[in-house]
Amino acid sequence: MTTPRTVLVTGGNRGIGFAIAEEFVAQGHRVAVTARSGQGPEGTLTVVADVTDAASVDAAFTVVEAELGPVEVVVANAGITKDGLLMRMSEDDFTSVVDTNLGGAFRVVKRASKGMLKARFGRIVLVSSVVGLLGGAGQANYSASKAALVGFARSLTREVGARGITANVVAPGFVETDMTAVLPDEQQAEYKKSIPAGRFGTAAEVAKAITWLASDDAGYISGAVVPVDGGLGMGH
Repeated sequence: MTTPRTVLVTGGNRGIGFAIAEEFVAQGHRVAVTARSGQGPEGTLTVVADVTDAASVDAAFTVVEAELGPVEVVVANAGITKDGLLMRMSEDDFTSVVDTNLGGAFRVVKRASKGMLKARFGRIVLVSSVVGLLGGAGQANYSASKAALVGFARSLTREVGARGITANVVAPGFVETDMTAVLPDEQQAEYKKSIPAGRFGTAAEVAKAITWLASDDAGYISGAVVPVDGGLGMGH
């Protein structure tokens, strides 16, 4: 049995983020989610926040701390895509994706680290992607932002590892969400051919890897990249 913790999941109103929040609730934790719109799962506290704005992140943390106590586990999951070939990618398509996916993780973790350092305990989990290390045509912005999370987690580990704080990366592969459901059947079949497991993952499978990294059992794991991708990115 793991100790009940105060958990904050960014982008917890849909897809993988929603499943992560749901799994933490099921395991008996106090869970808050940030969302720009919509709600987290039942049993969570939803706070409106924009991860590209430090003041908005600070305000969200202040609400969570008042309602649930200091944040002990932070899952940086909020992310966007603006896919397109490099030749056609605008400055904004690049900078907005990097500012949300990487800058957002920076702002959220920086704000969470204050309480974690004081408590000498913390679990930081950054949600990357198989594309971060494998690459993806038309995703130079997204791939770069997700690869950068690895360097961020490893630098954090060197900074705060002696304070009872771990920082790890989870790299999901193709997961059954609203985003993959809209792909044409032929394209889905093509993708599945490249995945040794022969299927897409479920959001719950990603969530369980994350809740485990946040648990008491994973206290000696830090700076790791845990793929949840059915073998797609092996060696990357």
